[in-house]
Amino acid sequence: MLWIGLTLFYGVVKGVREIVKKKSFEKSTLMEVLFFYTLIGFVMLLPTVGSVGGMKPELYGMVALKSFIIFVAWLCGFKAVKEIPISVYGVLDLSRVLFSTLLGVFVLHETLQGNRIVGLVLVAAGLIALRFEKPWREKREAKKALAKADPAQETTEVDAEGKTDSEETTHPEHVEPKEKGNALLFIIMAFLSALLNAMSGTMDKILTKDVTPAQLQFWYMLFLLVMYAAYILVTHTKLDVKRAMKNYWIWILSILFIFADRALFIANEIPDSKVTVMTLLKQAGCIVTILAGKFVFKEKGIGYKLCCAAVIIAGIVIGSK
Repeated sequence: MLWIGLTLFYGVVKGVREIVKKKSFEKSTLMEVLFFYTLIGFVMLLPTVGSVGGMKPELYGMVALKSFIIFVAWLCGFKAVKEIPISVYGVLDLSRVLFSTLLGVFVLHETLQGNRIVGLVLVAAGLIALRFEKPWREKREAKKALAKADPAQETTEVDAEGKTDSEETTHPEHVEPKEKGNALLFIIMAFLSALLNAMSGTMDKILTKDVTPAQLQFWYMLFLLVMYAAYILVTHTKLDVKRAMKNYWIWILSILFIFADRALFIANEIPDSKVTVMTLLKQAGCIVTILAGKFVFKEKGIGYKLCCAAVIIAGIVIGSK
């Protein structure tokens, strides 16, 4: 079915976008990426301006509300992507399934049946298990270090971090948050971004009953651009326009965003599309980010994170039946 293919396309591109976001921060600041990413995306939509009028007045207010939700979600999500390992962010982002289900129950009055309860439990279990990835990895590395230790040595002490006195005390390939004291804050921001994105997704299903994908995408991008411009003016944030325009990662990010979102809006508009199945297909991006953590950013503990993701996705599958 068309809507399945479109949603799967969105999910894969979403994972690729997280990689591109992190790469874009190597050349530009957070607000430079956010503002110019939104600006370029909106400019790409200008050719559709002739077909986006005719909406009811109250719908503009709802689209503006969606834009504000995304405005905050992107501030939190982009900061989290910048500061924590992308493989961790990819798993944390799966929590939006938990939030989407709860929103479906309380906002759309969907029934929370037994299979959904089991699914939610598995999703929560996978997210909680992610918390124990670092201790598990350090214990595993400590065992490897002991196995490689020279038998001729009398003792090989292992410190609290799981390293031996015969090996290096740092692991340059391991990506840690730049501000260790704020690691918890970045994780909370990732969860908040997931919650807000889930709210936005719920609004998409409601809005596409009365507006076309072109109308929704154009107006929410316009409102979003105005909000970021206002934020920059109020906070006196300085932007290096020349540097941002030369950052090709921002251009790639904008192109991926516009095409992926249009695909998702079209899928939502198709009457036969099922939110539960779409929610599952969107999670394809998680696998992309976890694998990118290993092969692009050289992060550790990828196997453990894949297991956590598998538990969460199993919960999504069960909850979607």
